[in-house]
Amino acid sequence: QVQLVESGGDLVQAGGSLRLSCAASGSILRIYDMGWYRQAPGKQRELVAGITSGSSTNYADSVKGRFTISRDSAKNTVHLQMSSLKPEDTAVYYCNARLITRNFATGEYWGQGTQVTVSS
Repeated sequence: QVQLVESGGDLVQAGGSLRLSCAASGSILRIYDMGWYRQAPGKQRELVAGITSGSSTNYADSVKGRFTISRDSAKNTVHLQMSSLKPEDTAVYYCNARLITRNFATGEYWGQGTQVTVSS
């Protein structure tokens, strides 16, 4: 079994900052890519930021320069530092990981989501 658990979501004023964290645990042999997605009410889930096992990163245009993704491969964690938050950043944020388990099964896993609300 593999679990991804997010934390750090909160209510914050526009212009503020938040740091999201995600910890992966369970029968994990190796994690390849990790990322953060978000889904606002009535909208499709979208990629916010991704990071490879080699620490290459990519960002949605809407968050470039404001959000920073990082990972600690030794601890199987990924973080999203969000600054200059805007009301349009309000969404449920989901952690995602593509990994291989100790049974040598590859798969994509999701966390349960954490709510980020930015007030104007």
